Amino acid sequence: MRPERPEQHHRNNRNNQYDQHDQHEDPFAERPRRSAWFRVTVAGGAALSLCLVGWLGWQALANSSSGRAGAAAPRSSAAFSEGDLLDPSAAAPGSPAPSGAGASVAAGSPSAAPSGSSSPGGRQLAGRTVLLDAGHNTGNGRHTSDIAKQVDIGNSRKECDTTGTSTDAGYSEADFTLDVVHRARQILRDRGATVVLTQDGDRAWGPCIDERARIGNEAKADAAVSVHGDGAPGSASGFHVIMPSRVVAGKADTSAIVDPSHRLGVLLRDGFKAATGEPYADYIGQQGLDTRGDLGGLNLSRVPKVFIECGNMRNSGDAKRMTDPQWRQQAAQGIADALTSYLTTS
Repeated sequence: MRPERPEQHHRNNRNNQYDQHDQHEDPFAERPRRSAWFRVTVAGGAALSLCLVGWLGWQALANSSSGRAGAAAPRSSAAFSEGDLLDPSAAAPGSPAPSGAGASVAAGSPSAAPSGSSSPGGRQLAGRTVLLDAGHNTGNGRHTSDIAKQVDIGNSRKECDTTGTSTDAGYSEADFTLDVVHRARQILRDRGATVVLTQDGDRAWGPCIDERARIGNEAKADAAVSVHGDGAPGSASGFHVIMPSRVVAGKADTSAIVDPSHRLGVLLRDGFKAATGEPYADYIGQQGLDTRGDLGGLNLSRVPKVFIECGNMRNSGDAKRMTDPQWRQQAAQGIADALTSYLTTS
């Protein structure tokens, strides 16, 4: 997505000993039998002791479980800074990521879902709506005058859309994004979600970036992800997630979505890396995260939304992976798992 991808971009049956003596020969027959009231009193005391021991044991177990759950729960703070990691054991922003870094260990996180599973937990997303935005359109190149028209994104005006990029071998970003979106849609539908697409390969061109945002707003989506592939120089590689900055200008106001979008972005970053093994971008952002205020699809969104640049299509290694259907299925899995985590832990 160079330089702007306008949509390129949370688990006594025990008999009393005195009763047993009553049922058998009494070995202490020479002793006077104790009164019934004495036996009842002793039995009651024993039962009460057993109940107390049982309650204390249960309480200890509950406290232990509660402590483990509290340690595993995702952070609930609404405030995030660039490069936040949900996994507190992962590297600090700017330091080398350890092996497996990015896969959150929080309960309900993408890494907690069975790898390759299309429906962990059954239809847990029933009643939720997700917007998937496949960046660009294969027909945009035949409608250059249409996509060149300027649209209002609040703090500036931008082209309606662009053609997108492609691999050196000609595999287009538009083909890539639509395929990944179709795969993610099926996983999310299997989990009960209603999935809305901005375009399904059924339009001659577009839609424009402002319309892409409007589709999510009108659907009242609980979360939205715009899928892209980048077109950076060939020496650059890796993926990154773009989150909205605070923009209040004209018809743009991202104030309400900045924090939830950042949370979604961190989960998407973690889930995508866990599913695909793709490294963080080495040419932009920090630890796979970037924040921008110049993308119409984010500026105009009223629902939590992020972009993901799944890799650099101009890099030979990234391109090889992105043209592999199995890798694209993993990419879709990572996206769907992140959305599932977001919608079930928020």
